Amino acid sequence: MKLVRAGVAAVLLGACALAQAQWAWKDANGRPVYSDQPPPASVPAARVFKAPRGHMPDLREQLRQPDPAPSPSAPTKAAPTLAERNAAYEQRRAAAAELAGRAADEAKSRAQRTASCENARQNQRALEGGGRIVRYNDKGEREVLGDAQRAEESRRSVAAVAEHCK
Repeated sequence: MKLVRAGVAAVLLGACALAQAQWAWKDANGRPVYSDQPPPASVPAARVFKAPRGHMPDLREQLRQPDPAPSPSAPTKAAPTLAERNAAYEQRRAAAAELAGRAADEAKSRAQRTASCENARQNQRALEGGGRIVRYNDKGEREVLGDAQRAEESRRSVAAVAEHCK
């Protein structure tokens, strides 16, 4: 039994030695990468966080070098404050409400134009139908349209159709 325990311990120690020969670094997306091969040359030494003994690069040289100055053409912008985000939200909400109101007004106007067009066409069909046309005068009395009156109403009806049915 002692021999088996010694064998298991030797295997575990050997596995630990192999585990120490592993590389670990962060890729360009910030995800950790574990490998038995060294990282590609495109990975800076600062992103390597584990290397086999004697292979870890000396980061002190990189730390001594000054950071490159930020380019003046790309100024950094601070994150917006809560008040600024709320103001931007209110502006977007007001713009959306205005757009919805305009769309509703336009739909209402379109419906009114369609109704006016249909009414003008019905009047024109009635005038062209040849039947008797009756209208009421100022006193509320019925009067039948004569030929001259019918022609005048027909001209008005054609103008109304042209105006409302564009």
